[in-house]
Amino acid sequence: MSHASGKLRAVALIEAAKGIIVLLVGCGLLTLIHKDVQQYAEQLIPHLHLNPAKGYPHVFMDLAGQVTDSRLWILASAAALYALVRFIESYGLWYARRWAEWFAALSGGIYIPFEIDGLLKHASWLTLGALIMNVVIVLIMAGELFQKDRLSIF
Repeated sequence: MSHASGKLRAVALIEAAKGIIVLLVGCGLLTLIHKDVQQYAEQLIPHLHLNPAKGYPHVFMDLAGQVTDSRLWILASAAALYALVRFIESYGLWYARRWAEWFAALSGGIYIPFEIDGLLKHASWLTLGALIMNVVIVLIMAGELFQKDRLSIF
């Protein structure tokens, strides 16, 4: 059995953290079941000092008005599924499983074009941070995969 490098374990921790964050968001969505989501949105927008008549706050308000309990369950279930995938990936990376290295490289790479597009349309520190993180993850995974292929030749 091969041992994970420090880089692989760092990526494993990042992926586990993503899973935890999304799982917490999913649990937060479940707390809104049987509640007036529109009312919560109306309270949240001014609290964040946003103008409800403009751009994203307006879209958020419109979406909040369309939320149903069944949609909340679907979103929470999707969050749980996403978190499960991240936890499985994290386990595989922690134990240097080749399938997890490929999965991390591909799943990180898939987001890069969307993050670049997002930066071009509306630059934000969050999008830039996500882009940098995914580029670094893809580079680490490519390096690990290349190194293992190279070593297995000899």
